[in-house]
Formats: sequence, C-alpha cells, structure tokens
Amino acid sequence: MIYRSKAPLRLGLAGGGTDVSPYSDEFGGAILNATISLYAAASIEPIDENGIIIQALDRKEEQRFEWMNQLPIDGKLDLVKGVYNRIQKDYGLPLTNFRLSTFVDAPAGSGLGTSSTLVVAIIGAFVEMLKLPLGDYDIAHYAYDIERNDLGLAGGKQDQYAATFGGVNFMEFYDGDKVIVNPLRIRQEYLNELENNLLLYYTSSSRESATIIKEQQKNVIEKDIKSIEAMHHLKEQSKMMKEALLKGRLHEIGEILDYGFEQKRKMAHNISNSLIEDMYTAAKKAGATGGKISGAGGGGFMTFYCPNNTRYKVIDTLNTFGGEIRPYQFTQHGLTTWTTI
Repeated sequence: MIYRSKAPLRLGLAGGGTDVSPYSDEFGGAILNATISLYAAASIEPIDENGIIIQALDRKEEQRFEWMNQLPIDGKLDLVKGVYNRIQKDYGLPLTNFRLSTFVDAPAGSGLGTSSTLVVAIIGAFVEMLKLPLGDYDIAHYAYDIERNDLGLAGGKQDQYAATFGGVNFMEFYDGDKVIVNPLRIRQEYLNELENNLLLYYTSSSRESATIIKEQQKNVIEKDIKSIEAMHHLKEQSKMMKEALLKGRLHEIGEILDYGFEQKRKMAHNISNSLIEDMYTAAKKAGATGGKISGAGGGGFMTFYCPNNTRYKVIDTLNTFGGEIRPYQFTQHGLTTWTTI
C-alpha cells in the first residue's frame, strides 16, 4: 500500500504578519488568505531495503537511515525528519521499512507558505497510514507545534491552517495559540473576476523569511510604535478585504492591497528592496491598481491586481524584469489524503 497526501499553497491577501507571536498574543491578529492550485505532496511506500529513505524529489535530495526512533536534525530535510520524530514520539510507528517522498510546486522561501504546507502534507500521509483520529484544527496546530517548538523555526500561524482547511478564509489569532478559521462564502463570479485580475509573479529570487520575522517579533517586544501601528493597520486591512470580497466591491481590491503594502514596509527592514520597488512601480504604471509581496517579504512571489484587462500590459512589463507569471486557480479543498496499491 502507498499512503499519499497533498495540501495547497496559499495567497495571503490581507493582514499578513499579524498572525505572528507576540503580536497576535497581545493584540489579536486577523488574516484573509486563499488557497491556490499549487501543492505540497507526500507519499509513504513500503520498500524491500532495511531502514528508512526520505526524499525531496523537487530538490533532488535524499537521505537513508537504519530504523531508529529519532532521526538527526542537522539542516538536511529537517521538516520531514521533524514530523517523523514527533509522530514516532506521540504515536509510535510500526517497524516497517519505507520511503517517504515529498514534492512542492514552488521553491522554498517563495512566500506561498511552502514549508508549513509541506509539514501539513507529511502529517497527512502519516495520518492516512496510521489512521490517526486528527481533525483539521488538530492537524494544523500539530504542524505549527512541530515547526515552531520542535524545530525552532520562526514564523506565523496562518500557513498551517490555510493548507489544512483550504478555500478562502478569514482567520483570527489570539493568545494561547488560539485560532479561529472562518470560511467565506464568496460568490463564484466574484472569485472568477479576482482570479482573472490577480497576477501571481515569481521574482526568481527566494529569501530566508526567519530573519525578517525575527526582526518583526523584536519590534513588538521592544514596543516599536511604528511597527506595531503598521500591524494594527494590516489587521484592519484584512477586514476591509473581507467586506470587499463578500460584497463584490472588486474595484476596491487594488487600493486595499496598495494600502497593505504601504503598511507592510514599516514592519521590518528588508521586506522590500530596490528591485521589488521598481517592479511595483512599473506594474502600477502599466495599469495595476495595487499589489503586495507574498509572505514575510524580501523576494519570492508578488501579486498585482490588474482590472479592466490591464493584466496583459502588466505581464509584458513584468517580463522585462526576468521573473515569470505563474498561472493558478483558487481551490476549495485543503489537505487531502488517500491510499493506493
């Protein structure tokens, strides 16, 4: 038997960064995001060899181990090993030789929640294999706990919940790791228009989000007024985006994104840079009414809202910067698992 899973990556549309502690613990955070047709996938299959093989097929990385309860965390395939170690500790795995393979449709550090989505997918494969009684909230929090506490990786909370639940969600974040996921019932024609007008552009550079996130956390701890006020505004931006989408006021989306990008720049250094600013300015001159950098910032993917068929001129303009437009569709489903022969 082969145990498989896949989980969708996400676009953060508003409120980005307010899901990160200690801001979310002290003030409460809010984010609006939507999952898209780019995925992280995992599969577990029995093998004839003795031991365990783990592979990241998209990165052409592989490690082999004799059977052991805890795999070494050494900077190589640590997300896979972190999940294995936690599952082994909490539930115990049968003494079975297997290969665990993963694949992600976007590069690490690209701002679409790749790392957290991959962790969710790996957990999903083990849930399918062991028939674990875990619901959506359980899996999302489990992924968060493994990343933040077991592996010590800096980051927020939205990605694990987006990957697990799927769809368009307004998420609220509170003290004590409390998260509430509110699925939004947006009319299909509004989603179609949003999908048509919202370009996803890969800048052809990735970044280490942890450095930016740690500075953001430091600013909250040290009561940096400019940074905290920016996060307050981003939380309000998520509410503005929610109302615009639910009521079909799509002409406001670009301006709401533009407002958020203005605030995002104030949260920490290196969220933007000269190349990102040049791309953003050029896209707006070509007809985009707003946009944002995905994830923590510094590189990776950007999104631009292009109404009234301006998308084609914006695409031509962005192509001069050497990146690439990535086609996508919004998805309604989150983590999916299944078993095959």
